Amino acid sequence: MQDRATEVTAAGIARLAGVGRAAVSNWRRRHADFPKPVGGTESSPSFALAEVETWLRKQGKLAEVPLRERVWQQLAGHPEGPLTALVHAGCALLLIHERPTVWLAASAGSDEHLARLLPGALEQVLPPRLVGPLALALPGGAAAGSPSAVNTPDGTRGADGAPAPAAVNSAAATPGVNDAAAAPGAHAPLAFLPSVPLLRGVAELAAEAGARQTFEFLLGRHLDANPRQYTLTPAELAALMADLAGPARRVLDPACGTGALLRAVDNRPDQELYAQDSAPDLAALTALRLALHSRAGVHTTAGDTLRADAFPELRADAVLCHPPFNERNWGHDELAYDPRWEYGFPARTESELAWVQHALARLADGGTAVLLMPPAAASRRSGRRIRADLLRRGALRAVLALPVGAAPPYNIPLHVWVLRRPERTPVSPEVLLMDTGRFAGEGRGGPDWTAVREAVLDAWRAFGRADGPVERPGLARSVPVIELLDDDVDLAPARHLPPPAAADGAEQLAVVRERLGETLRRTVELTPPPAATAPPVRRPLTTVGELARGGALVLRTGGNGGHARLPVLTDADVLAGTAPSGALPESDEEAVLTEPGDVVVPVLGGGSVARVIEEEAAGAVLGRNLVLLRPDRTALDPWFLAGFLRGTANNRQASSYASTATRLDVRRLQLPRLPLDEQRRYGARFRALDEFERALRHTSRLGEQLMRGMYDGLTDGTVAPD
Repeated sequence: MQDRATEVTAAGIARLAGVGRAAVSNWRRRHADFPKPVGGTESSPSFALAEVETWLRKQGKLAEVPLRERVWQQLAGHPEGPLTALVHAGCALLLIHERPTVWLAASAGSDEHLARLLPGALEQVLPPRLVGPLALALPGGAAAGSPSAVNTPDGTRGADGAPAPAAVNSAAATPGVNDAAAAPGAHAPLAFLPSVPLLRGVAELAAEAGARQTFEFLLGRHLDANPRQYTLTPAELAALMADLAGPARRVLDPACGTGALLRAVDNRPDQELYAQDSAPDLAALTALRLALHSRAGVHTTAGDTLRADAFPELRADAVLCHPPFNERNWGHDELAYDPRWEYGFPARTESELAWVQHALARLADGGTAVLLMPPAAASRRSGRRIRADLLRRGALRAVLALPVGAAPPYNIPLHVWVLRRPERTPVSPEVLLMDTGRFAGEGRGGPDWTAVREAVLDAWRAFGRADGPVERPGLARSVPVIELLDDDVDLAPARHLPPPAAADGAEQLAVVRERLGETLRRTVELTPPPAATAPPVRRPLTTVGELARGGALVLRTGGNGGHARLPVLTDADVLAGTAPSGALPESDEEAVLTEPGDVVVPVLGGGSVARVIEEEAAGAVLGRNLVLLRPDRTALDPWFLAGFLRGTANNRQASSYASTATRLDVRRLQLPRLPLDEQRRYGARFRALDEFERALRHTSRLGEQLMRGMYDGLTDGTVAPD
């Protein structure tokens, strides 16, 4: 069966062929045999992917598309939407991971044969590993929606105090949870049939990269392609929150999203992971992601956690949560007498404090909860009584202010609250307050996560040892609770920390001033000479796509994982001209490593930027939203290439525009056809301009440091005004 169900837009065709969208429009007008639209709109039609590929191959226009890109195109153009396609792909990958021989037998026949056998094959995998939400999204997953489709064969959980799975999956036991599982016709025969070509491609990709890495790649691409649809927890923040919670056997995330927090938990024997989300598709993705990531028992369900808690009897060792912020419709009216409100009934405007108390209610005595919170939750007057009771009873252990840019929304410094279900009220309770704002990064680079992690864990461990008060000027302090129990009960860390030590005293400022003077003199020396006027010249042009097809350069794109110990070159590093500073989730995915002479181009943001990799940035992992061009030095000078790629008009003609973003199609960027000697003449001039630009940036940073130090020194008394 051909993959006629998968559709692709004109932009997708352009990527497949390595041309611009204008070329696709020309093909439609000039070639009567070009495939006809099968969907979309008149202004934005879509075409059958199989028909398009056949036509491109016949015309000799089909670029060598990597398997990963082809599979992504199939997923993005799935007739039932990318989320359904992701769930189907995840199920197939779990089957490949758990029962490879079953997959090989099922996939050996026709597409119809595979579609008929898949539901039965999945019954061998899903019931032992996953709880009900897959019944909401999976065709043929009848077993996943039944009370027996649970983590233990007899439908019980042993001695851990968690509810029986039959109660979780029963709509009568928990109204609003998995109601859609019983929808008639949800599991039609051959419902997998539209997904079979995608699943065969996914299996081929898994044979190269592994099942877990394949799912992470597809999920990461989907999240990157739809950033406004999801509120994500960055991997670095998820790892920090998991470390704060400590090792745990039973871990709950009551607002799991795509499962980033539970994925960050360290694996241990007999571990049980519990997750709930109001979106059935996200709950299903979390279940599959966790099942592929570890051997833990995965208990997931879909439903409104506050209104229809799926795990009312669970007593977890740890709770990790990134709750929705500023939600008014959280159930205030119908949950007035809920037993979870041990510390007070939250106001309608205090949904975050409802999540805090839900987390505490699901903890075993002595268990730890770590929640990401908006900074307003630490100081709003409507929540002061609940905050006061959390302090008095020793439940709130720490409030940590993160740097700006740590997580969405990126323009405010979010907080992390660490809570512990008290076994007994402490005699003289204290709370750790910490502000890591000093570790904020420049521009879009995000914070210095290594410094944040080290500072936070060092202070938290010192606080837990109880061998004296924690006192780190300007950074952290263990505050007696009695100091915080005033009329406001304001827990914002910055308001309670001692001032930082004078880091920029007069002597340091003198050093900065001297360095600034040297840099200014160097900048003057590097200033380009007066430009000589040249007559306009029309030169034959080529594109990056044509050069890649001809072998003059290799084109690679940044990935979603790689080797954890290697630095990652981010788009922010390229834009700012700084050293590699990022990190990606650890995986076995083959990372793209930079080499001297590579040219790296950011594809988002609309700036005309291209960076030639030199020795100090070589060996770094290529980050997301970056394209690497590796020229053949015998045919193409890297500085010539980078210089012409930075032309404003060049970037304009190669860019596409959405309502809020600009994306660069690197294959459409143009450069003139010149002999190698002439390329090197241009390359030398472009390299000199790059040195001048870096000197200007360094001057700007030193000037900012000197100015900030002078303001701080004058205001805190460490610098005299004379």
